[in-house]
This record gives sequence, C-alpha cells and structure tokens, in this order.
Amino acid sequence: MADERQERAPNSPGAAPGTDHHPEIDWIAAERSPEFRELTTKRRRFVLPATIFFLAWYFGFIILAGYAEDFMGESIYEGFTVGYLLALSQFIMVWTLGWLYLKKADRDFDPLARKAAETAVEAGRRRRTQAEPGNREEVTPS
Repeated sequence: MADERQERAPNSPGAAPGTDHHPEIDWIAAERSPEFRELTTKRRRFVLPATIFFLAWYFGFIILAGYAEDFMGESIYEGFTVGYLLALSQFIMVWTLGWLYLKKADRDFDPLARKAAETAVEAGRRRRTQAEPGNREEVTPS
C-alpha cells in the first residue's frame, strides 16, 4: 500500500501528504534564512500597527454611533452628518491602508521574498545533489 501512495500524483486521494509537492525547496533552509526572517519581521512591523489602527478606527466609529448619538447626528453641511463622514472615512482608511501595503510590498517585501525563495531553492538543490548516489566529490592530494 505504501508503494501505491508513492506512485500517485501529489494531492490525489491516497497520496502521501506533502512529500512530493515541492521537492526542490528546502523549507527548513527557507525558514532559517536571514532574508525570510527579515521579511517576517518587516511585515509584522507594518501589519500589526496597521491592524491595531484599523480596529481602533472601526470600533471607535461603532462606539460613537452607539453612545454619542447627538455628536454623530450633528449636521456638517446640508444634512451631511458627522456619522456619515466617519462612515465614509472607513472606506478611505481601508483603501489608504491597502495602497500603503502594496507600496511597501513592492519596495520591501517582494525583493526579500524573492531572495528567500532563491535561497530555499538553492539549498534544496544542494541537498538533492549531495543525497544522490555517485555525486561524491573525490579529494585528490596536492
């Protein structure tokens, strides 16, 4: 039965889970590479504050709508209220955060991701080359 699993296509029913998906990549080397660690650190430094800001803005709006009805109902211009302004600002804020993330990804995250991927593929090739029989380098005395 184990032989049948090895002969099946990856991700097919009964196939060994994840063993043949990307054999050319050394996932351990990818995780340990300085580029990957820098990538995760930089992404966390952006995503965590952006998420906190988004949640504070969103829940602040909800709390104001529930508890500050007079403030939210104040007219700014011909029936356009503070509540409408803050509700519409939610869309602007999400679009702005998305635009900032894309800009940061193009400038910082994507180059680091490419370097980390190259490192992982290269480490996988080295590992496969070393594991193949007959690929032992002979040392000649000088």
